[in-house]
Amino acid sequence: MIEPYFETELGKLYCADSFEIMREMATYSIDLIVTDPPYGIGASTKSSLRIGTQHGKSLCASGLNYQPSDWDEKPVDKKYFYEMLRVARNQIVFGGNYYTNFLNNSSCWLIWDKDNGDNGYADIELAWTSFKTASRKIKWRWHGMLQEDMSKKETRQYPTQKPLPVIQWTINKYSKPGDIILDPFCGSGTTAVACEITKHKWIAIDKRKEACQIAKQRILKETRQLTIT
Repeated sequence: MIEPYFETELGKLYCADSFEIMREMATYSIDLIVTDPPYGIGASTKSSLRIGTQHGKSLCASGLNYQPSDWDEKPVDKKYFYEMLRVARNQIVFGGNYYTNFLNNSSCWLIWDKDNGDNGYADIELAWTSFKTASRKIKWRWHGMLQEDMSKKETRQYPTQKPLPVIQWTINKYSKPGDIILDPFCGSGTTAVACEITKHKWIAIDKRKEACQIAKQRILKETRQLTIT
């Protein structure tokens, strides 16, 4: 059995291959998956989060180096999607438009309007969902140094980090109290942090040690703040 890399009263962070953990889970043992898997489009070589290069590597705000092969060189294998559809009653997959060959047609897409002005980057990001309701949109600026809430500006520590309020909104809208949330590609741990804030049980998994280090520190910081308040 794989031991957690880190845990809190609400959840567990695993530094492991999520397929290995999911295949040990019972069918429908998870209420909701909220995840943002690698898209396999080489985004690491074009990411607006690169703040410099060092020996040919991308240097992110966390100070950690990432090669394209570390997180976005190849698309996720279909076996991960089969397990996600098996273990959870519902799923929300950011970047699901890159995986429509594995995912059924959906009437409920989530649209994140990044309010990022006129540039070469995408104006929106799409999330596929298993829900049968209407599509919904959230507008939250996430453009370089500009963010929607500058008074609570987030440090961007990971190439594909999502704004915490966008994930909080997603969890609050599509889950209920007591639900267990799983993120099998947790990256910097935004889903876990959002779950700590919303008081949901959670499981977060990433196979990269560097990502788990970032996630652990973000979760620790949030849980300390919750204890103080």
